[in-house]
Amino acid sequence: MAPQRYNSRMALKDIVSLIDAEIATLKEARALLAAGSAVTVAKRKPGRPRKVQPDSPKAIIRKKKRNLSPQGRARIAEAARKRWAAQKKAAK
Repeated sequence: MAPQRYNSRMALKDIVSLIDAEIATLKEARALLAAGSAVTVAKRKPGRPRKVQPDSPKAIIRKKKRNLSPQGRARIAEAARKRWAAQKKAAK
């Protein structure tokens, strides 16, 4: 139910009764929140949070570091030289 707004035509009794109703609603909400706060919440440690939580499966599986062999590096360099030569030839 939307709270009724006060206006100048309302009687003082009506305004007081609306305020009492709001107070009762707020007390109910406070009681519910106080009852729910009995559950303990883990405190956060100071500092920046981790990217991946330690109990998640991603933290357990670590990726291998990939190394490029000298032969592979040479093949890539040769392919790059061929591409550059083709671009220069096409530009002429």
